Amino acid sequence: MAEVTPQLLETIDCSVCLDVLKDPVTIPCGHSYCMRCINNCWNMDNKRRIPCCPDCREIYTVRPDLVKNTTLANLVEQLNAVQPAAADPCYAEPKDVACDFCTGRKLKAFKSCLVCLASYCEKHLLPHYDVAALKHHNLLDPSKKLQDNLCSLHGEVMKIFCRTDQHSICYLCFMDEHKDHDTVSAAAERTERQRKLEVSRLNIQQRIQDREEGVKLLRQEEEKINKAVKDSDDIFIELMLFTGEKSSIVKAKVKSQDSIEDRQSVALQEKLQQEISELKRRDTELQELSHTGNLNQFLQNYPSGSPLSDSTDSFSINIRPPSCFEAFTRVLLEIRDKLEDVLKEKWTNVFLTVAEVEALLSQSEPNTRAGFLKHSLTIPLDPNTAHTELSLSDGNKKAALGRQKQPYCCHPDRFCECEQVLSRESLVNRCYWEVEWRGEVVVAVAYKDISRKGDCDEVTFGLNDKSWALTCAKSNYIFRHNRIVTPISGPVSSRVGVYLDHTAGLLSFYSVSETMTLLHRVHTTFTQPLYAGIQLVNCGDTAEFK
Repeated sequence: MAEVTPQLLETIDCSVCLDVLKDPVTIPCGHSYCMRCINNCWNMDNKRRIPCCPDCREIYTVRPDLVKNTTLANLVEQLNAVQPAAADPCYAEPKDVACDFCTGRKLKAFKSCLVCLASYCEKHLLPHYDVAALKHHNLLDPSKKLQDNLCSLHGEVMKIFCRTDQHSICYLCFMDEHKDHDTVSAAAERTERQRKLEVSRLNIQQRIQDREEGVKLLRQEEEKINKAVKDSDDIFIELMLFTGEKSSIVKAKVKSQDSIEDRQSVALQEKLQQEISELKRRDTELQELSHTGNLNQFLQNYPSGSPLSDSTDSFSINIRPPSCFEAFTRVLLEIRDKLEDVLKEKWTNVFLTVAEVEALLSQSEPNTRAGFLKHSLTIPLDPNTAHTELSLSDGNKKAALGRQKQPYCCHPDRFCECEQVLSRESLVNRCYWEVEWRGEVVVAVAYKDISRKGDCDEVTFGLNDKSWALTCAKSNYIFRHNRIVTPISGPVSSRVGVYLDHTAGLLSFYSVSETMTLLHRVHTTFTQPLYAGIQLVNCGDTAEFK
């Protein structure tokens, strides 16, 4: 049998149900259909008394009799035998959007048309891609609520949005009761709200990032506390092991003094015990003799010579003087007292350190602008550091970039390569300030020993390890430190807030408008006093400390 191709399969599809023919019949015009499909069509046509062919639209005055096409039925049967069963078409369920142009069992809609206010399966949607008059129609994902796009008063598609009344209208409404209102096209309003939506999402994502950073910091603090507890336990265990080891050594030293005489002492003790027993025995005998009443018996039993004449050993035991052990104990007591003194002295330092840590942890970053403003300070710029093309005004709080050199005197602190300037006073402890900017401005903090001359990397804020800088432009922010560039997402405003906690090593930049949005936060260890800095990029740029 010939190869079964998609083109061949299409010839045996019913154009009504779009499936392979079932009980195929051929009508007089030559087109073939499922018997059930053509009957359904003609039953509907009979209501209008015009039975016709669904494909060529040939009209029959008399409804033709339907006879099964045996040849076509055999062909379908043979093709089904060699061709795996095709996947069932995606018929519409009650919950789905159905094609409005399918007859019989309807397929799922592939697209809905806002102009036609109808939904189409892929096959019936083809004219919208091929017919020029339909190509401009607005297609969208299948929707059961197409009527919601029609004006309830005029039945026209609502393509205009009234900002005054905050709802969609049709062009007739626009010409009538909304003619003096603030109106735009629905598409333009969608674009504007989409932009605001993206800004809101960016703010939410930034808040999520901030909260996640906060969780991370809290976990780090918890890990630090747990490590401190473990380290203290380990140190005390080591200290106890050390003292226990020394105690064992001392005990061994004391006992070693008697190790040589141990055996002699045991032998001497045994001998003394034997002599004691013998003396007690003899003493008992003499006592009994002394109580004898018979004179002859007493004289006969009385031993000749001294009762102790047979003991010739002299008794002497060498005992160490008490002062020997007293000196040893005194040395140990001195060691104990010195150790206690050291611990008491150092213990105070331990508690002072813990108190400092607790003080740092208690000084959390404010969460409102009012809280930040409690730490605000006035920052005058130092003319001796200003580049010669920077002009200072308003009490040296405002800087502007021009092409005319300023009549500054020569000074070793002046920036010669970059249009930069530093504050006159250093920033310590906790402080906050705001910068109103225009153009393209770099808001920075830097150590005072940042280079004033030389390579760009050594001088420019953010391109070295001596400065931290936020570049503010019309459409975005960029943070730089030590040549590392970090793009920042967030709402661009003409005012930037800077919060510094020098002791805690915290530096934060905020976008300030009606609300405050965190742009970037730095956690580090500042090794020197910091100075506020400004860099202006283009002629006409300005920055003013508020």
